Amino acid sequence: MKILFLSKPEKVQKYTKDKSLLKKYEIAYAEIDASDDEIIKAGQGAEVIVADAIAKVSGKVIEGIPTLKMIHSEGVAFNSFDVETATRNHVYVSNCKGMNATAVAEQAILLMLGVLKDVVKGDREVRAGNQIGVKTEYMVKGNLRELGEMTVGLAGFGDIAKATAKLLKAFGCEVLYYASHRHSEEEEKEYGVEYAGLDDLLKRSDIVSLHMPVNDSTFHMFDDELINRMKDGAILVNTSRGELCDSAAIIRGLESGKLSAIGFDTLEQEPVKTDNPLFKADKEILDKMLLTCHIGGITAASFMRGYEMIWDDILKTDRGEKPGHVVNCW
Repeated sequence: MKILFLSKPEKVQKYTKDKSLLKKYEIAYAEIDASDDEIIKAGQGAEVIVADAIAKVSGKVIEGIPTLKMIHSEGVAFNSFDVETATRNHVYVSNCKGMNATAVAEQAILLMLGVLKDVVKGDREVRAGNQIGVKTEYMVKGNLRELGEMTVGLAGFGDIAKATAKLLKAFGCEVLYYASHRHSEEEEKEYGVEYAGLDDLLKRSDIVSLHMPVNDSTFHMFDDELINRMKDGAILVNTSRGELCDSAAIIRGLESGKLSAIGFDTLEQEPVKTDNPLFKADKEILDKMLLTCHIGGITAASFMRGYEMIWDDILKTDRGEKPGHVVNCW
């Protein structure tokens, strides 16, 4: 069986625990930003594509590799794959659901704390020799806050949001969640959360943390209208997908003060370039942004868990069985 990885060979080598599997199968590679034609050429005869979560696997690619049986995300996201065409061609699409829940939850907490403690400015001013002056300024203004004081709203309540709720519970936060359906009382008690409608969550939350997939109904969900329904001076944290937020609306929210700050691990238009819409804001607004480079889910432990799932599904496919972690059906 042939496997095409839209990933770096070094990554595949590092996180494949049983290295004999790399010798057992015919392995091919293509860059994550390779063209459709390049992927089709590299993948001729392949039964499995394992793709970085931001790599595009188009309908043209799926139909151009007729031997294909499964496309497996290297992470949790699969919104860059043409699931409709895959389903029509009886190609399974699988992901590594839950592999990075702990890691991304930690990133969400890091961003919340980083914004509340103004770590970017603090680091910059200490390096510039202004430690005492800035410390005095913080004490006089009283603008450094504790996470435990915050009401945090989780938009979405999947694996990552649940892991985030557990961490927030330890800080003593009041935690609200919004989801397409209310979870059981037992789950709410376990995670220390209260169900809220979206409007209620937006009005009550000091921090809103996004944990939703991107689809037709959630693309640019956080636009001007939704941001204006948030609590004045709220903080928006996004460790999910950049496309959930309209970048221009985010800038306007920061300019108006509706948003006091944002903490984003993911932005629209990745890979992020210097012409990203968010960077068109004035310096005063840019200073209200704490940005990390979409690293929430890429801890070594996450990838080890993910590759265990991937290889388990590849072996099932090789045996003619239905792989696990499938997100489509026919």
